[in-house]
Amino acid sequence: MEKGDDPTSEIEQGAAVQPCTLVIFGGSGDLARRKLIPALYNLLLDGTLLPNYAILGIGRTGLRDKEFRAICREGVLKYSRQTLDEGKWAGFERRLFYLPGGIDHLKTYHDIKTHAEKIEGQLQLPHNRIFYLATPPTSIVAVANGIEQAGLVKGADGLPAKIIVEKPIGRDLISAQEINTVLGKVFHESQIFRIDHYLGKETVQNLLVLRFANGIFEPLWNHKYIDHVQITVSEEEGIGTRAAYYEEAGALRDMVQNHILQLLCLVAMEPPWSLDPDVVRDARLEVLQSLRPITGVQVNENTVRAQYSPGVINGREVPGYRREPGVKPDSQIETFVALKIFIDNWRWAGVPFYIRTGKYMPKRATEIAVQFKDVPPVLFNANRDAPLLPNVLSMRIQPKEGFSLQIMSKEPGSKVLVRPVSMDFQYGNTYSLASPEAYERLLLDVMSGDATLFMRRDAVEVAWAWITDILEGWQKHGTKWLPEYYAGTWGPIEADRMIESDRRKWRTL
Repeated sequence: MEKGDDPTSEIEQGAAVQPCTLVIFGGSGDLARRKLIPALYNLLLDGTLLPNYAILGIGRTGLRDKEFRAICREGVLKYSRQTLDEGKWAGFERRLFYLPGGIDHLKTYHDIKTHAEKIEGQLQLPHNRIFYLATPPTSIVAVANGIEQAGLVKGADGLPAKIIVEKPIGRDLISAQEINTVLGKVFHESQIFRIDHYLGKETVQNLLVLRFANGIFEPLWNHKYIDHVQITVSEEEGIGTRAAYYEEAGALRDMVQNHILQLLCLVAMEPPWSLDPDVVRDARLEVLQSLRPITGVQVNENTVRAQYSPGVINGREVPGYRREPGVKPDSQIETFVALKIFIDNWRWAGVPFYIRTGKYMPKRATEIAVQFKDVPPVLFNANRDAPLLPNVLSMRIQPKEGFSLQIMSKEPGSKVLVRPVSMDFQYGNTYSLASPEAYERLLLDVMSGDATLFMRRDAVEVAWAWITDILEGWQKHGTKWLPEYYAGTWGPIEADRMIESDRRKWRTL
């Protein structure tokens, strides 16, 4: 094979991974134990985590290093995609440290500085620190201020720190602006990484490759050929122990404002002229800026919200939302939301995007489905009583990551019988290696300073402005009692009516 004939193409993004100290606020909590520590351990096994690093957990629980390491080991044993290697683990745990402290106390931040400098001296690390807030978003302001007051924004050698904050950034436009203002006073925008783990999923990353590395899709990717797009994010679980958070959030804030709008942006964005992080983020921002506002009484036409009622999940009876512990008996918080969205730009004029997400649905699944327009009603589609099914390109984010293109084909035989068939690609069948977890890719990107998959301040606030219009419309024009859907079903009949009024149907996942 001649040079240049290799059918694979590797594109380098971002700078090299730098030695660092990762300080995890909420280090003894669920996110650290279930996601962050296993992700870092997997990066070590894959050879992408440099040997020069340290991990310092911060939490209210009074733990010693040994106890913290035991908690991390249990998390790796239970949640890591790769099995625990005793030899590798021995080296990994020696770089795990813990410091008790509350985020509301300035002493904690001075202790972090002292402890980090001691660790960095022992391990010969530069003062290159990453602060990860694995804590409720309400703690963002307190942590940012504490970091500033303790002089942790830059290390002693002048290296600027990075901060990773979890969604949601605020609960409406005003609160998001307040949080971003505080972050902006303490850190430069290039130091702030607003994380959305959905953007780290393998299939989500592959959306741009599917669109812009294949000549067959992009010419059809517009209102001339696409009838509509459906995005479904269904969750098999209920609210669990998160009633306090969910009563303040609901499905619109929890899922749509960040995860689903970002998926929509990747599907709808214009081709970026390069893979520079801000070029890609500019393209995503333009989609958000083009969303048609849903205001006032329009919320009754283009949105549906509902709560799950008692039902059966996997043979287990579950209570309705308002009977969950910690939920108000008269709660108006939605556990399901469906929207009809329009993007008012040249490419997508008149193409509806239907999105839905909910708790206690029949299965855990995330799918983006692009449905193309019908072929003309002639030849094989001449029977108006039995029209051909449309072509659909479905992108499965979870489970069984992959893509599927539904086309029409003739059945073998003497008669002309046309049936739908699927051209299917699954990561698990094509590639021998398991896909990295989302947090693995995202943590690696922060260490290398690549912000492509992270939310920028302007995008966060534009998204919140659009969402806030809906929230205000619900408050002014919403009903006293929300529709209900049985736990274990695909949502309320009102959601079916919304899409069926346009002579379309929700896909069966």
